[in-house]
Parts: sequence; C-alpha cells; structure tokens
Amino acid sequence: MKSDLRSLVGALAAQHDELATLLAPLDESGWSRPTRCEGWSVSDVVLHLSQTDELAVASAADRFAEVSAQMFGDSTASSVDDAADRMVARQRGPAGAEIFQRWQAGTVALRQALLAIDPDSLRRLSWVAGTLSVRTLVATRISECWIHTGDVAAAIGQPLAPTDRLWHIARLAWRTIPYAFGRAGRELTGPVTFELTGPSGEPWTFASDNAVTVVRGTAEDLCNVAGRRALPSEVALRAEGPDAEAVLDLVRTYA
Repeated sequence: MKSDLRSLVGALAAQHDELATLLAPLDESGWSRPTRCEGWSVSDVVLHLSQTDELAVASAADRFAEVSAQMFGDSTASSVDDAADRMVARQRGPAGAEIFQRWQAGTVALRQALLAIDPDSLRRLSWVAGTLSVRTLVATRISECWIHTGDVAAAIGQPLAPTDRLWHIARLAWRTIPYAFGRAGRELTGPVTFELTGPSGEPWTFASDNAVTVVRGTAEDLCNVAGRRALPSEVALRAEGPDAEAVLDLVRTYA
C-alpha cells in the first residue's frame, strides 16, 4: 500500500465519498438521529467533521491558531473532547442540508490545500497535539472521517464493509504508539509490531526492529479499538509481550 501524499489524499477522497453516500438521502429526521457520540446527532457529527476539516485547511495556510480561536471563541476546555463538544455547541442549529453542503465544500477545499503542499517538504503543520507532517495530518483526517462514517452508519442502520483504507489508519495507530504512551504518562518497554489481516485477507505487517510486543488480529478490529469504537475485550485482537495490555488499552488514532 502506498503512503505518498497523492495516494493518501486519494484515500481521503474515497472516505469522503463513502460518507457522502450515506448522508445524501437523509431527511431532517435522519439528520436528527442520535449517534454513539454521546449527545451528538448525525448533524452534530458532520458539523464536527466540517469544523476539523476547516481547521486542517487553516493549518495548511499557516492560520491554525487564528481560525481555531475564531471557531472556539472565548470558551475554555479541559480536554480535546471537551473542546470539540464546545465548538459543535457554538455552531449547532442549521438544517442538515446546510451542514451537508458546508461539509462537502470543506472536503474539496481540504484536498486541494493538501495537494498544494510540496510532498517532499520538511514543513510541519500545526494541529491539536502539536505539529505534524503533511502525510500524518492526512492520515488523521482519513481516520477521523472513517470513525465518524461508522458513527453515521450505525445511527441510520446502514452496515459498512471494511476497505483497504484501513491500512492507512492501522499504520497511523502503529506509528503513534510512542505518542499514545507519552500522553498517558507511560513508558514503552520496547518496540511494537502489528501483524494484521486486511479486509481482503492480505497480511499487513507493521514491523519494528527488535519488537518485544506483537499485536495480532484483523485490521478492522485494531482500527475500531484505536478509534475508541470498541474495547479490546470486545474484539479478537491478541497481544503478546511486556506491553501487550497497555498497547491495546492506549493505542489511538487521534489526539
């Protein structure tokens, strides 16, 4: 699987298309359905995606601090999740069709902004938890859109089949394990390897030299755990090594 910038943005576009297919037929009652995001309707979920896509566009234009301050207002937040909830609360209210239009326009602007960045540049982009490479920022946008596509699908009772886009999300989860441990104030005993099975049955290995902990299972299970949509005990992931339990508990794909 390729992880160059153009391929990543192509995967992001495909994820946008999957969500758009779910949203397009909804009437206002569909937009009002509750989701597994506590306190958020389908409309709220898509508003949140619009806001964070707009923040990513701002980041590409070196305006992240300015735009996030405008979007967040004078509120103070105790966590990233609290900040997201407050941002949605400030702009909640428009009809679903209006939010859908805003989100679609934002996805186009986002992909254009990302593709305009020199893929070989060492430039770091501002984001919620610090700075990221452009490729990592795209991977986080794929992950967040995939997570919330699942939230919408569950709310409207529309099952989704896993796709190879999970490769980018699983890779992000693997690469950010040190960040996840640091965020929790924990130390890794040593490197971690993922030995996963993709949706088509293809093996996906994300390997570290001299790994002391190995996680095995399906990519879908791993991504659901990393996206906080399943507990490790609810899926068939298996981990061995000194950090086995901690990796499954802390692995994540967002700040």
